[in-house]
Amino acid sequence: MSVSELYWDSSYEIVLALMETYPDVNLETVTLDDLSQRITSLPGFADDPSWANDAILRAILRDWYEEIGV
Repeated sequence: MSVSELYWDSSYEIVLALMETYPDVNLETVTLDDLSQRITSLPGFADDPSWANDAILRAILRDWYEEIGV
């Protein structure tokens, strides 16, 4: 996956980057704070970390679950 700029509203691209960066993560153990830190540390993340809220993070986590088929 090529590194492009990631923003909070590009949740699918964030999920793909998370899957590539953390292929063996147990999603049952990922808290929203942990998820936020993982996202903001992704290569290419270019948005303001303070703009994250629980709704955005839950939506990304839900999409991640769906994408890996948990």
